[in-house]
Amino acid sequence: MNIYLFVILLVLVGEYFLNLAVETINLRNLKTGLPKEFLGIYDPDKYKKSQQYLKETTGFGLFTDTLMTVMIIVFILVGGFNIIDVFVRGFGYNEIITGLLFVAVLMLLAQIIHIPLSAYSTFHIEEKYGFNKTTLKTFILDILKSWLLAAVLGSIIFSAILWFFAKTGSLAWLYCWAAVTVFQIFVMFIAPVVIMPLFNKFTPIEACELKTKLEDYAAGQKFKMKGIFTMDGSKRSTKSNAFFTGFGRFRRVVLFDTLIEKHTVDELVSILAHEIGHYKKKHILIHLTISILTSGLMFFVLSFFLNNAGLFAAFKMEHTSIYASLFFFGFLYAPIEMIISIFSNIVSRKNEYQADRYAVTTYRRPEDMITALKKLSMDNLSNLTPHPLKVFLSYSHPPVLERIKAIRTVQRKEIP
Repeated sequence: MNIYLFVILLVLVGEYFLNLAVETINLRNLKTGLPKEFLGIYDPDKYKKSQQYLKETTGFGLFTDTLMTVMIIVFILVGGFNIIDVFVRGFGYNEIITGLLFVAVLMLLAQIIHIPLSAYSTFHIEEKYGFNKTTLKTFILDILKSWLLAAVLGSIIFSAILWFFAKTGSLAWLYCWAAVTVFQIFVMFIAPVVIMPLFNKFTPIEACELKTKLEDYAAGQKFKMKGIFTMDGSKRSTKSNAFFTGFGRFRRVVLFDTLIEKHTVDELVSILAHEIGHYKKKHILIHLTISILTSGLMFFVLSFFLNNAGLFAAFKMEHTSIYASLFFFGFLYAPIEMIISIFSNIVSRKNEYQADRYAVTTYRRPEDMITALKKLSMDNLSNLTPHPLKVFLSYSHPPVLERIKAIRTVQRKEIP
């Protein structure tokens, strides 16, 4: 057997069974008794509902993972990539246009599989547990808008990568790294004013107690921002969240309308304090740096596998090409990507603890922060007792009970 094919199949099957084992362990770790911290706050029936939600979403996730793994393996073994490549080459375009067509066909096939699965998740599972507010019209428009963005932004960066690898020799990986970095930062700047408004409506919060307290706290922390906005998250789901967008003085505070409906003013200021903590502790810069460095590593390693005859033979390809090399390399890079993801999540969880500490030591209302975390967990039917292995492999945030425990420790030691 081709060594590259053996490794790729081993990676695909290995990832599948690792995920199956982790999810199974995570479900077995469910506790029927309500954690003491949530007694009197979390209705027992709702807690049971949250566990049913976890079981159903996990089961559907495993079904999806099984389906995709089997289909990808079959697609590789029957030479599906070569069939598409021969088809797009038949149009007689240059390498870049042919590469874009190759990607477009693969993405179309992926969407044919993904859309029914997404529709089932949205209109059956999320609907069943009271989360879904998405209409069929919004669902379809979201898909069309996503396609448009992928076509415009994706084609620009993909074309640039193909051009650099074709024209700039041994340093092509370095040029690609620089181009992707510049593009990534550019998108981060334009997202709040161009991309995000395509999907949601952002409305400045009118003068009220909430706005005054948010602005006063931000001013007290010397945190400049463009404004405070509410987002119509309720058009898709009852789940709630808050986030920042933009940089420098153009930063915006965004609160889901569902968040404002369910939390007190002091809880919302505590949430804002947490987000400001991320900026003050330079967490955004840290994660951006990790992202930039890992993309550089990816392009460097990729440069050794371009037009690799053995790799192309594994996929039964008749022709070698830079655009197909990018796809095939992704299968080999998956284990490295998983290790990087685990490291990134470790850093992220540490940062969440730091942001929580910043919030409770600057706003000095730890109980409001704790209550806000509890409400978010309840409203989103979050798993209160995930298995440590599940947390280690895939959680970017610490489990809520661990966050509350850490906040109470800070409260005892630092807040009179």
